Amino acid sequence: MTPPPGYQVLGLPGIPEVREGDDLAALIADAAAAGPGLRDGDILVVTSKIVSKAEGRLLRGVDRDKVIDSEAVRVVARRGSTRIVETRHGFVMAAAGVDASNTEPGTLLLLPEDSDVSARALRAGLRSRAGVRIGVVVSDTFGRPWRTGLTDVAIGVAGLDALDDHRGRSDTHGNELAVTVTAIVDELASAAELVKGKAGAVPVAVVRGLEHLVTDEDGAGIRAMVRSSADDMFRLGTDDALREGARRAVEARRTIRAFTAEPVDPAAVRRAVAAAVTAPAPHHTVPWRFVLLESPSSRAELLDAMRDEWIADLRADGLAEDAIERRVSRGDLLRKAPYIAVPCLVADGAHAYPDAERSAAEREMFVVSAGAAVQNLLIALTAEDLGSAWISSTMFCRDTVRTALGLPDTWDPMGAVAIGHPAEPPRERPERTADDVIVVR
Repeated sequence: MTPPPGYQVLGLPGIPEVREGDDLAALIADAAAAGPGLRDGDILVVTSKIVSKAEGRLLRGVDRDKVIDSEAVRVVARRGSTRIVETRHGFVMAAAGVDASNTEPGTLLLLPEDSDVSARALRAGLRSRAGVRIGVVVSDTFGRPWRTGLTDVAIGVAGLDALDDHRGRSDTHGNELAVTVTAIVDELASAAELVKGKAGAVPVAVVRGLEHLVTDEDGAGIRAMVRSSADDMFRLGTDDALREGARRAVEARRTIRAFTAEPVDPAAVRRAVAAAVTAPAPHHTVPWRFVLLESPSSRAELLDAMRDEWIADLRADGLAEDAIERRVSRGDLLRKAPYIAVPCLVADGAHAYPDAERSAAEREMFVVSAGAAVQNLLIALTAEDLGSAWISSTMFCRDTVRTALGLPDTWDPMGAVAIGHPAEPPRERPERTADDVIVVR
């Protein structure tokens, strides 16, 4: 049917204060009979508060925070005392929809248990009383990301398709629409709110002239509009995302031993190094340097020199040639990595002590700082969607590494980091708990 050129939105006054157990369909039917009436094809937009009151969702003398906790399944964002949460219905909203407005002092009103069920019951009740084929939208007030101000949206629907999917259709210029899916019931809820208002005692509006939207069946309800957190690109508020990102980045850091041939973006490595140098450092020094091996010749020269020294050491240990070959093959991880970084410790700012004990402690302090920088680097590489593996081999042949890379004698290579795009999932991490490593005194 060709959509009409316009529609009306009519407030429905005359609905008394709703109490638990009231027949809401009867109250609305009586108010409609005294006003604009109800016609086939009308769409009724009903504020969720009166639905909740009729269904006994009013609580007295309870702790609001505890009620919010019971209605929420996930905290999305916090700002002061305000919490944006995902409710068990799938809605993301402030305070789980727990409301103290338009209700008696000392009471709290929860959302309907299932707003789709409520909408279907209202539709059936009004069909029975008024003999009309209508659509029903249950609405509530939401805030919106990136925009100031509240608006009403649908939280339950019957007799309407919640969404109008334009994908595959063509616009007036013949362009195929690829992403347009219109939230029809949200648009109806917002239009109705303009005549209902927040404090005007008009909790119901009739939208007339859009009968082409009304369906014979109740339909699938509001679930089609609920985006799962897995599909939500903005599933957390900024502060909460930063906290979760920091925690998950640490947990996601894994040793990757196989890489694809895809080149590594040097800029991504440099961003990771910028994160690495935020590590704590002794005496306000900057005790780290990161040698980035970006040329094939520098990589080959270093790895060949390290291999030769390793083979010499293993022969001196008395290993057989086949055993040496197997041991040296472990170095293939660095050879096959698209990119290598060599972190170095530079302890130029270390204090000098006359005794061995304090001198060793001073050295260890710088080594711990180097380890913190390496861990920062590995975590930051993970955040760049790069895999990495810290390999200790350069620490066993520091003079060889310094010679191959032309480094000063004061630079101590602290391993090498193989970097690339992961070619396979990481190996399972051994099961560990904090309780295994905590000692309380």
